[in-house]
This record gives sequence, structure tokens and C-alpha cells, in this order.
Amino acid sequence: MNLIGPCATTLLIGTLLLSSCAPVLNTAAQPGREQDTRVFTAALPTTPSIAGATLYKGLYAGEHGQASYLIEVPEKWNGKLVMYAHGYAGMGAALTVSPPALREYLVSLGYAWAASSYSSNYYDVRSGIEDTNALAQQFAALTQGKYAAPTATYIMGVSMGGNVAAAAVEAETLATARHKVNYAASMPLCAVLDPPYEFQWLGDYTLNAQELGGYGPSTSPASGFQTLLPDIKAGLFSDSSGDLWTPNTVQGTRLRDIALNLTGGPRPVFDLGFRVGALQDAVLSTGGSDGTLSGILTKNSYGNQGAVYRWTQGDTPTPAEVAYNQAVLRTTADPSANLPRADGLRWLPAIHAQFKVPVLTMHTLGDFYVPFAHEQHYLKMAQQNGTSGLLVQRAIRAAGHCEFVGPELVEAFNDWMKWASGGPKPAGDDVMTPGVVADTKYGCQFTRTTRPGVDPCTP
Repeated sequence: MNLIGPCATTLLIGTLLLSSCAPVLNTAAQPGREQDTRVFTAALPTTPSIAGATLYKGLYAGEHGQASYLIEVPEKWNGKLVMYAHGYAGMGAALTVSPPALREYLVSLGYAWAASSYSSNYYDVRSGIEDTNALAQQFAALTQGKYAAPTATYIMGVSMGGNVAAAAVEAETLATARHKVNYAASMPLCAVLDPPYEFQWLGDYTLNAQELGGYGPSTSPASGFQTLLPDIKAGLFSDSSGDLWTPNTVQGTRLRDIALNLTGGPRPVFDLGFRVGALQDAVLSTGGSDGTLSGILTKNSYGNQGAVYRWTQGDTPTPAEVAYNQAVLRTTADPSANLPRADGLRWLPAIHAQFKVPVLTMHTLGDFYVPFAHEQHYLKMAQQNGTSGLLVQRAIRAAGHCEFVGPELVEAFNDWMKWASGGPKPAGDDVMTPGVVADTKYGCQFTRTTRPGVDPCTP
């Protein structure tokens, strides 16, 4: 890949350029994005009020058009505002907004909170950041001037919203966003923390599934993937009809072990997460994509040149793995697919772990859609940029995507807020050391409920 600009320290993750120096703005003429032609309609919120707080709701101007909003202020407001960023909402035209899972708890502690529908759907993180920031800036106006500006504003989010929350405190975002908010802290949950890796993972998994399923593509994108999917699944799984799928003993097992190595290495709960049919369906539904993230970009961002796919754990590939890697299709990403832009944030805003505020993350170990490897990549970037002292990461023993229970969320929020308010740095998990992560009891430190199918944390 050709690097852009004279930067001394450059990090390549996945297939898109991430740089630890100042971004080089892309001022060249770009073809119009499909995302910019789409029309979305924001619905007027119908969320009911709760006792002890005043709920404000309506529409406001966002990045792409109108967005819906909710703002709730407790009667005994402590002066602090928590912005909540929601997860991926699909590809429909309707925009809706909903409260955070911790709504009642936030109000009980005196925190105001606000949430946006965003002004677009699809994986439009740029819109998510700009719309969330614009809502934070309009807090006083949208609450009819009844309250002073918050003494501190925080941001938390789940899944794609976790991507929003993480990117919102990045140095590049603060330098290039149209709406700038200096958040006091960030809490990305089950988050896409390395956006290039997420789409690399989806491309790699579906490519390997097609190859091992007996229908290896000869061109990229594999336009026939979805048509072939029933046959691909039949070649990999002895049962894919229920909530938990069963890989067959040869190709399906190899695919499982390739996925293990691509998503963070040996760890508890991975096998269960691999078998979750809903997550398999979600990942496989991306097969055959053209690398533009469904029109968020204009050029292909997926490439696998140099990738080595392994189903064993030895130091070197086996002869069978060597032969497999020689046979699997190779494709090249366009290095200009997601350059910095002169008109604001990148189309897919960058995450470099360049932040100056406390960040607490939490991830389930078996998440097959947004894998645990995001935590490892994020820590690596933080270590390279000298920000790991401001990062706390927690592993939860669950198989689902964002499968947290109330006590885990409450504990994380309390620890995060005490830290952000000047208290000590809370405890976290070692997400990087292979022997630690592979231990059968890994994740027990912050897991508060034993999930079905997961070994308990008893001594």
C-alpha cells in the first residue's frame, strides 16, 4: 500500500490507512456516494416520560437531514450530561431514537442524558458523530432554556454507537468534525474499535467460508455468494437450522479455527459464539459485498494481500495451510477508499487511540459479529500512541453481541464515572497476553451472571 504524506509513524491495520500524525486532507474530486442520494425520514419520538424527570423530544437538523432526539433531565440534576449513541439500525428509510438501557439508573443518580436517531441509517459513523455532537451543543436550546450548559459532557455507545463514542474523543475528530464537543470521558461498549479490521474480518470470514464450502470465488466481489449460500452452509455445517449451528468435522472445523485465529486467538466462549446462528447469519449476510460498506465509501476498502489463514496454532503454517493460502482468492484494497477529507470527518471516521480522556470499554468474549480482537487492536494502538494509561478494558463471558446484564453495565458505569470525576483508575482485564486470554477462567473478574452454555466462574 502506498502511504500518504511524510509521516514518521504510520500504522496499517486491516486495509485502510491509519496514521498517528496529522491527517493529509483529500481535496481531490471524488465521485458522489450512494449514501448521499438516500432519503431518510425521522419519526417524532413517542417514548413516554418516567417519574422524577422531564423528557424533551422532537426533531432537529442533522448531518444528512432531520434527526429525532430525546433529552431527559432529572428533577435533581447534577449538572452532568451523558450522550448515548445507538448501534447499527439497518438500511431502512425510517429513523427512530430510543433511550439507553441505563435510563432509569442515570436519572436516579441525577444525570441528564440525550440520544439521537442520527440523520441516516447504514454504517454511517460520520453522521452518528456529527448528529450526536450537534445534539449535545443544542442541549440548552432544546430544553427550552431551562438549564445552564452542562458542567461536563460524557459519551457512551453500543456496537456502531461504540464506534461513535470511541471516534468522538479522537484527536482527528476534534480537529476535523464540523460540530466539536470536548467530552470528559468515553465508554464504548461491544464497540467497533478498529473499523478497518471489522470490515476486513467480515470479508475474510465470508471468503474463507466460500472457499472451504467448495465454491471458492474466482473474482472479487463474489457476486454469487448469497445465491450459493445454502450450498456453502451445507458444505460447512452438519446442522444450521436451529439457534446453535454445528460445524462438520472437516471443513466446518477448519473454518471455525481460522475464525478463532482471526478474532483474537484461543479464549473461553469462542466456540459457543461461533455456533450462534443469529450471529453467523449476520456475518454471512455480508458475503459478496463490494467493499464500499454499502455505499458509505465510493471505492473498495477490502483486500487480503499478505493475509495468512491458519487453522492450527503452531509457529509456522502446515503444508496443508500453505497449499490452502496459495489457492484462496487474493484481492487488493483501494488505498484511497477512506482518505482524510477537507469537508469534515472521513466517511468512515478514523480511530487511532489518540485520546486525552478516560476511556472504559467492555466486550463479550464470544461476540462473532464484532469480535474480541477489537480490544486487542485498540490497546496496541493506545500503547503505540502513549494513551494506554487512559484505557481500561473488561472481558465478559458471554457469546452474544452486546450481551451484557444490568449489574455489569451499572458496575462499569459507576467505575467509569468515578474515574472521570477524578477518582482512581478502575481495574480492567489483560486483553493482550495469549496465555492469560486463553485461560479457562478468563473474563470471570467482571462477569456477574453465568450465561446458558458458558462454564461458571466458581473456583
